[in-house]
Amino acid sequence: MARKSSGRGQRELRVRVKTAKGRRTGSTRWLERQLNDPYVKLAKAEGYRGRAAFKLLELDDRFRFLDSGARVVDLGCAPGGWSQVASSRVNASAAKPGRAVGRVVGVDILAVAPIPGVELHQLDFLSEGADRQVMRWLGGPADVVLSDMAAAASGHKQTDHLRIIALCEAAADFAVDALAEGGVFVAKVLAGGAEGNLQATLKQRFRKVVNAKPPASRSDSSERYVVAMGFRRPASTVPEASGGADGTLSA
Repeated sequence: MARKSSGRGQRELRVRVKTAKGRRTGSTRWLERQLNDPYVKLAKAEGYRGRAAFKLLELDDRFRFLDSGARVVDLGCAPGGWSQVASSRVNASAAKPGRAVGRVVGVDILAVAPIPGVELHQLDFLSEGADRQVMRWLGGPADVVLSDMAAAASGHKQTDHLRIIALCEAAADFAVDALAEGGVFVAKVLAGGAEGNLQATLKQRFRKVVNAKPPASRSDSSERYVVAMGFRRPASTVPEASGGADGTLSA
């Protein structure tokens, strides 16, 4: 006869990490947090390359910008969790018969391991002509530009804030050059005061700009995501998808 469980074994126990010789206290806290983070465990169980994938899933569940058939650019895509989500949501690998097939291009200065349905390129999106090159890979302007990039942490809160805002502003500039009319821009920012100019600029170019903190973002983090929808492109600057003999896009 099988014994009934008391229920105690069903509760997950918190993992505690002892500070090892040579390991800093901050590193120990980070490791302990990782080992006890339910999103980290869920990412492993569902095959995502990081817990950040759930941030995009939650944002898309709320704002519905990753439609089947959409053309998506994932800037700074390493390690690839956001590209995985985008590929599934826009049906880039044609896994859902009867639905429009989308395209996802992921770019990063680092090499990224292959992802089903994603075209990956090692590219600095800040380089000259990067927007035109990405549009050539996409076959036209993007419907969505994503950025979950963060500058390397310095340990100084204000410096880190300014760095990530500068990175987000650069991603926004890329989006303005690469997006189709009505397109969407989603990017990570850190709350801290310097994001006002970015918000003002986005509100001039998009019909709706929302700041959101998805549940997967840690509660103790100042991380936020800006979701800018309904891109308004001046008629005189509509990008063309056709390429010349040298593979470049015509202006």
